[in-house]
Amino acid sequence: MRNKLFAVIIGICAFSLITVAFAGPSFAKKRIVFGGGPAGGTFQVVANGIQVYDPVKAIKGFTVKAQSSAGSVENLRKVDKGKQQMGVVYSGHVFLGRNGMMKNDPKKYENVLAVSWLYGAPAQLVVRAGSGIKSVKDLVGKKVGVGNAGSGAFANCELFFTHMGVWDKIERNAMGYNDAAAAFGNNQLDAFWLFTAFPSGAVIMAAQTNDIALLNLDADAEASGFYKKYPYFGKLSVPAGTYRGVGYAAPSFQDSTLWVANSKVSADIVYELLSIIYSDAGLKHMYGQKKTFKKMSLQTGATGIVTPFHPGAEKFWKEKGMLK
Repeated sequence: MRNKLFAVIIGICAFSLITVAFAGPSFAKKRIVFGGGPAGGTFQVVANGIQVYDPVKAIKGFTVKAQSSAGSVENLRKVDKGKQQMGVVYSGHVFLGRNGMMKNDPKKYENVLAVSWLYGAPAQLVVRAGSGIKSVKDLVGKKVGVGNAGSGAFANCELFFTHMGVWDKIERNAMGYNDAAAAFGNNQLDAFWLFTAFPSGAVIMAAQTNDIALLNLDADAEASGFYKKYPYFGKLSVPAGTYRGVGYAAPSFQDSTLWVANSKVSADIVYELLSIIYSDAGLKHMYGQKKTFKKMSLQTGATGIVTPFHPGAEKFWKEKGMLK
């Protein structure tokens, strides 16, 4: 009887050890946390779009988990630390961060490597039509939504408004795009700033409650020497008719949006994700997430990147003939 009991105990222990072994880290999927952005912004659409794509979900070796964030600057810092394995970051922040040139932050973020160019993100400054606000300098004394603290929108707003001499002369309200649009609709803001692809859902929302106008930001940038000081910004216009009631093109400036990865992420993982997303079917899927992504292609994916590529991305783009 004692021998039988001993055999049963040994059997239970052995089964438990096998169960623990198969449930342990060596058999678990690797988790790739992909940093997106705040609600209402395109960064989060990128992360969600990659997470929900069936061929990505079917990968056996790892799983992608989209994670909301304040945006570009937070993603830069978290990807560098490895708290996020991938994320969306503006090209300017990757460049400034790598070279220790971030505002009030001399740290060099050298673990953040480029995977691909995604789309150009323009500055958009929304005011009420007929408000008399024609230039950024007219915002002095006004209540302005400047983006979430820690976001690329906030950082670029601070950069541009400081350059224009108005950052410390406005009543700043740090909030996400949708919250800013709602506050604008309730007359709690005189203007709100975005740094995201168009059309923006938040601006569409604002145009439903007010007659809106978009400022000509290019004129302010050009006259003030902004482009000479920050040459990674490029010119573009928000096309006429993008938003209800805005029947004219609104000249502005843009930064490039990059998919980035931590340097310690396996080259095989980066290569496999690029192969899936930049297939014909993968690009069609991304186009279906938002019109903005129609700029994504094999021809554009390796363009305009002035910082180092991740080894997995370098291999992919060289095979496609897009890198030497």
